[in-house]
Amino acid sequence: MPPQIKDILVDNTVAKNFCNPLDSHYKAFIEWLFNEGTLVVTQRLLSEYFASCGAATSSTSIPVIVNRLLLQGRLRKFVKDELVSFRFPKRTEKRLRCNRNDRDNLKAVLLSARKYAVSHDDNFRYDVNNFPGIPARAERRPQDLPYSS
Repeated sequence: MPPQIKDILVDNTVAKNFCNPLDSHYKAFIEWLFNEGTLVVTQRLLSEYFASCGAATSSTSIPVIVNRLLLQGRLRKFVKDELVSFRFPKRTEKRLRCNRNDRDNLKAVLLSARKYAVSHDDNFRYDVNNFPGIPARAERRPQDLPYSS
């Protein structure tokens, strides 16, 4: 049996704080992501990552991590065709709380292997955790997810 992909989406609300993490839980999460994890992204999310970090060059900044994961084949980018083909039922779409710009990120989480996300956005987390028919999980802090297992 092939090993399970250890993937996770990290929202920009979390990733922008990677440059100088003080919290030991974030340090452990960044180390795991750097060495083992697969990052789930969309084009919009990549743009947000690079825009929010500017010229940050610390070894834990999200652009550095993205670069490493890309070179190692551990960056799972969902392309526009994949995201467009995943359609929300009308009733579900009306009930979504996250803003329109986060809808592709929501789709990326739901299409990913493990369906995990870390985000400080309450509405995005609500939509991930309560999406009908697809068990997915989003938490505010990485230690609240079993990301390393």
